[in-house]
Amino acid sequence: MLHTVKHSTAHILIFTMTTWTGLLFFISSILSPALCIDWFSRYSHQSNISLTLISIMGGPMTDEESPVSFPYKLYRHIRRTEVQTQLVFIRESLNHIFELYHCGNLSSVTWDTSKTHHFLQSIHRQKTDLSKCVLSTKSENGRLKNYYRRLARKTLYRTAFSSASWELIRKVTEQHLEHLDLLVNSMRASAAASRRSSGPRPQKD
Repeated sequence: MLHTVKHSTAHILIFTMTTWTGLLFFISSILSPALCIDWFSRYSHQSNISLTLISIMGGPMTDEESPVSFPYKLYRHIRRTEVQTQLVFIRESLNHIFELYHCGNLSSVTWDTSKTHHFLQSIHRQKTDLSKCVLSTKSENGRLKNYYRRLARKTLYRTAFSSASWELIRKVTEQHLEHLDLLVNSMRASAAASRRSSGPRPQKD
């Protein structure tokens, strides 16, 4: 009887450890292992920094609506794709966000200069770290590229980089960062579920 209990407990412990480490093993089996594990281990902290800074670097978010509809369908589509495609999408999204803030004159904004600088540093750090681990030969996502091109054209360029247009960009940026965070959480959940379904199960003697 004691032998049976010990035997079952050992299998349960193995199963639990497998579940907790499922995401890291799942990711490292597909991508550049050490670098991607490092990125995922830091992602939540870096994402929280970016979301906090975009919120506090200016006043309350504008109530104005963006002239370009948010690409909800694109995010839903990406959630159904393979891990490699999702990570490339995250990297491209971070790059497009970073480039938005470098495409024109920021002199009209009333944002806190230091917080804005640190926000852009956090975005750059995330996309740079992710670029080191994503082994991709995939072409750029055309729908995502066209979305950001239209967004810049219909807000910043149309208004000659007015303060109001930058506030719209700030609001939309927060939306994208929140959806990228949801995407990563979805990847974690899917990886953990996949690992559980294929992992060892407690055996009965």
